[in-house]
Amino acid sequence: MRSKNEIIKIISDTANERLDSFLAAKIADCSRTYIQRLISEGHVLVNGEKAKSNLRLKKEDIVDIYIPEPVELKIEAEDISLQVVYEDDDLIIINKPKGMVVHPAAGNFSHTLVNALMSHCHETLSDINGIIRPGIVHRLDKDTSGLLVAAKNNKTHHSLSEQLKKHEIRRVYFALADGNISPDKGRIEAPLGRDRNDRKKMAVDITNGRHAVTHFTVIERFMRATLLRLELETGRTHQIRVHLAYIGHPVLGDEVYGRKTANKRLGIKTQALHAKKLGFAHPATGKHVMFETELPEYFNELADRLRKEK
Repeated sequence: MRSKNEIIKIISDTANERLDSFLAAKIADCSRTYIQRLISEGHVLVNGEKAKSNLRLKKEDIVDIYIPEPVELKIEAEDISLQVVYEDDDLIIINKPKGMVVHPAAGNFSHTLVNALMSHCHETLSDINGIIRPGIVHRLDKDTSGLLVAAKNNKTHHSLSEQLKKHEIRRVYFALADGNISPDKGRIEAPLGRDRNDRKKMAVDITNGRHAVTHFTVIERFMRATLLRLELETGRTHQIRVHLAYIGHPVLGDEVYGRKTANKRLGIKTQALHAKKLGFAHPATGKHVMFETELPEYFNELADRLRKEK
């Protein structure tokens, strides 16, 4: 990476090229992701004005890039209460509450599950994913509640990661979906990739997306919603949320992929999605283990309201 507090001035020698692509090609030791972060943080000016990553440059535009001094990253252990479902010397199973971020990220380095795990497990967390994600094998969205496994050593982490890769970890979710889904059982197979218009979102991408399969079973039907049991065959980012939206029945409360009218009607702002079951071969014994949690209060309360809708 370039030296700290450096300002680089580049005059565009091309036309109609995206700002982030142009800079990533011009500055060899800065990745495109890092360039995009600099742009979003206001460290890149085009002709003296802040710009967006997708700005199309004109020939002889003047681009100034400020490379800030790197900040030493330190993740602190925090004494945050955790609902531990199971724990041994190799791993820990947590029932994550809605609203808790799994691991630190830019602008959010505290009050995460990782901060809590560091306090609870002390030094016994795998370090394969580095300082930001110690012990984290898989993730749940901030507003998805439910079961998550963390590894206490690298051997366990490798084993669980390999099971994930081979689709051998069983993950069962419950969701409240908008509308009445037909038939009673189904399989959603639609490849997923980054949304081309919004990189923070995922979307079905038939051409370049990664293989993704979700199985669903109807548990209960309401007047304007459906209670579903969903099992992941693959585990892509936002998979259930995007797949249900794709078939026209988004998760209720999902402000990214859901219907604003339904969410407003019910007065909810976070998705009704819960990771209910988690099963895998225990890395130490090889025996298959299965963990299950009850549906949380917020989920049951919403289901009760839906039963009373007319």
